[in-house]
Amino acid sequence: MRPATAPPPAPACSIRLDKLQQLAPSLLPLLSREPVAVCQDEQPCFYLVGPQLFEALLAGQSLPDLPLSEPLQRVMAAAPTFAQVAERLLAMEAQRVARGAYSEASLHIMRNRLQRHILPVLGERPVGECDAQAVHDMVARLSDERVSSITLSQYLVIVRKVLKLAHTRKWIAELPEIPSIQIDNKPRAAFTLAQYRQMLRSAKRLMRDEVEAPRIKMGEGTRERFWITPRYRTLPPDMYWLLIFMVNSFVRPSDIKVLQHQHVEVVRGAHDYLRLTMPATKKHDKPIVTLRPAVRVYEALLQHARAQGQAGPEDYLFLPQEKNREHALALFNFWLKWVLRQAGVPLTDSHGQARTLYSLRHTSITFRLLYGQGIDMLTLARNARTSVNMIERFYASTLTGEMNVAMLQSRREQKKTPVLAVRG
Repeated sequence: MRPATAPPPAPACSIRLDKLQQLAPSLLPLLSREPVAVCQDEQPCFYLVGPQLFEALLAGQSLPDLPLSEPLQRVMAAAPTFAQVAERLLAMEAQRVARGAYSEASLHIMRNRLQRHILPVLGERPVGECDAQAVHDMVARLSDERVSSITLSQYLVIVRKVLKLAHTRKWIAELPEIPSIQIDNKPRAAFTLAQYRQMLRSAKRLMRDEVEAPRIKMGEGTRERFWITPRYRTLPPDMYWLLIFMVNSFVRPSDIKVLQHQHVEVVRGAHDYLRLTMPATKKHDKPIVTLRPAVRVYEALLQHARAQGQAGPEDYLFLPQEKNREHALALFNFWLKWVLRQAGVPLTDSHGQARTLYSLRHTSITFRLLYGQGIDMLTLARNARTSVNMIERFYASTLTGEMNVAMLQSRREQKKTPVLAVRG
């Protein structure tokens, strides 16, 4: 009777299937010690093991302490390249994605940043040679690209993760010094109430008069190739509704891409509002409560969608006919710039930041801070799916005392001292 086979140990090394041939020589020293998972689409599709390890597993034995030849010992002692350690880190992060502890979008960003600027500088170096000077070379490359301090700091976080993994595996004796980057927060200013009202008037006029979008560039001249198809060159009601909806619902532009009728519940009572139960964004999954004007917008677009036969649970609220949601978001950004020009609102704010759909979210939060009576930061932060720290750094940082001068000059009402009647 064949003995029961022992389960294979969890692989410490994982590689992508398309990298198998390229990395095969560096894998050979590992196969006598541990299995190697070969992954496709971030999931293991098969495992590689060495002959002696395979025989031990078939026999149900524990992993033997196999002697290594002198050439193999030299190879095992040699540190892998930075790219090989980064490949292991990506595999580990992919396992976190499978557990729900890390977002797939974050993993995608990490892989892109590695390939774009980190690996071209550090990838071929043995990880033990990735010292402070090597990290400085990568920082210089990013500085030449004029990336922001926040982006540069995020790149260094990835470098630190790779080097920390190498240190944990004892491929390097100590972590090299990684420069600290002073982050210069550049908050995006919100629209003023006057600007917001003018935008609504302009959007309504463009929609009513069926004005065709001009083929102008951000600079001088006209466009030779206009990417907006004819049916989108006149402003649809979706843009007008979106302006009101975003300012009264705290949602991000990325939420607009995925927001469907199944995510919306109309709640009526002492206060009328929408309960938006959307997919998680930035590790926040709690429902969002809107203001009352968002209810009126939803009722209008729902009536319009029903007339078009696009009011099913999985139909999108805004531009439901546009199945490419990235393209739908690009259309809204194009229309926003058109509305801003018509309204006479600058395309950049007082901080030099470009006005985008995200400015509407900033406006939503800022208006609550300015005009909401007795609202506290924690309630606002949780409902907007952000943190109090983010509101203080990016949203409330643009407020001035003069914006709420009435509250600053207000006085508490004097309370009368209660008289206690004592019966004799």
